[in-house]
This record gives sequence, C-alpha cells and structure tokens, in this order.
Amino acid sequence: MSLDPQPLAPALEAAAAAGRTVVRLDLSGVRGKAELMRRCGDALRLPEWVGGNWDALADALRDLSWLPGAGAGAGAGAGPGAGGWLLAVSQWRGYAGARPGEWETFVEVLEEAVGFWREPGPELVVVLADTDTGPGPVAGAPPRTPRLKRRRG
Repeated sequence: MSLDPQPLAPALEAAAAAGRTVVRLDLSGVRGKAELMRRCGDALRLPEWVGGNWDALADALRDLSWLPGAGAGAGAGAGPGAGGWLLAVSQWRGYAGARPGEWETFVEVLEEAVGFWREPGPELVVVLADTDTGPGPVAGAPPRTPRLKRRRG
C-alpha cells in the first residue's frame, strides 16, 4: 500500500470514513528516546505496563485492544480495531536528524507492527508526514529488507 503525496487532513478523513481508528503522533520538538516514548504513550494512550523501551513499545503495538475508540464506526458487533488503525506520525524529521540510530529503530518497530497486523487483520497503516510537506513514506508498504538486530533498552 502506498499513498501519493497529499495534504494530511484528507488522508486522515478518508481513514476515519473507512472505519479506521486514527491516531496522530506529533514529534515536533522531540530530540531523544525518552521524549519519543512519552509522546507515544500520550498519543496512543499506552497502558501503564508499557515501559520506555523498544521491546515494550513493539509488544504494545501488537496488541492495540486497549486503544480507546478502536473499531469505532466499524459496524455493529465489531470488536476493537475492526476497521483497522492509521497512525499518522508528523513532524518527525527533527528527531530523525537529531537521533538517526534511534529513528531507525523506531521505524523498525513500526514496520514490525505493520507486518504483524497485515496477516491477521485488521490492518495497521503508519504514515510519516510533515504538516508542511505532506505524507512521507508509508509503513504499510512492503518493508525494506529486514535487518535483524537486538534492540537495546
């Protein structure tokens, strides 16, 4: 799946109209992992058990049943996330530039989550966007050749 460059608002509206739970993660001003994890926790309303490390974030993104509003508009009797999820990550370039290694690990965590939800469904799509330049690469696209490495902390 890919998304041609366009303003972010129409993509979010289309996702909501399709029954997806839409979550926005604004990374403006984020320059380190601790702040990234805090922003993820706030935007995704992560459960308290999610620690400030990559593995805990990866585990949480494979669950999503706790995400408030999951599956809203997906039809009567639909369970959490029945319409899928769209995570729009905006203003990410500053963090990516300040902490390229951490950014790479964060993208790997997102790609793993997208891959996890691809098979069982409903689908998770992640859009990297800057409000002034429109969406960037979509994590719902087939992942790059995986580079397996152990995440730290």
